[in-house]
Amino acid sequence: MLKIGITGGIGSGKTTVCKIFELLGIPVYYADAAAKDIMTRDPELAAQIRQHFGEAAYDTAGTLNRKFIADIVFNDKNKLLLLNSLVHPATIRDSNQWAERQQAPYVLKEAALMFESESFHYLDKVIGVYAPQPLRVHRVMKRDNISRNEVLARIHKQMDETIKMRLCDYVIHNDEQQMVIPQVLALHEKLLQLSTGTGMPD
Repeated sequence: MLKIGITGGIGSGKTTVCKIFELLGIPVYYADAAAKDIMTRDPELAAQIRQHFGEAAYDTAGTLNRKFIADIVFNDKNKLLLLNSLVHPATIRDSNQWAERQQAPYVLKEAALMFESESFHYLDKVIGVYAPQPLRVHRVMKRDNISRNEVLARIHKQMDETIKMRLCDYVIHNDEQQMVIPQVLALHEKLLQLSTGTGMPD
């Protein structure tokens, strides 16, 4: 089974594209959402987080205290790097186990930090979802009800979009100039061919 990554900067529309693939019967692993869940349900990871961030990282029921963690990593880049170094391997492990349980010709793993986390090494191909920065800023301002400067601060913490798209095997343009569904359908056919060995590798 092919494992395909899908990534893009904040506001690029990764989730929208993933939903189209899901309508085509392709399972999607949402890494960012899964990571939050894994931080609570993976005993080994929880123990590591407690060790580095203190017992206050979890409440008495064993649920992650997200605000406590967020307050720490937001103000300390080294702590953020530390947290990611703990969470990313656990998420990669979980996504690989999830993929083995699926029956589809290929699966998608959606993640914002596909290259930063090194998780692309465990994938066969990576799809990039691209949108120009002004459009991304507008989308996130509307979606999260935050200011332009707050959106730009988030964008500047992510890998440069041009570099990210160059690292991808395929790029879907979600720029409101080109229709997204035909791009997804064409790519879906190509990935189906690759999964059966009838397509030419890129």
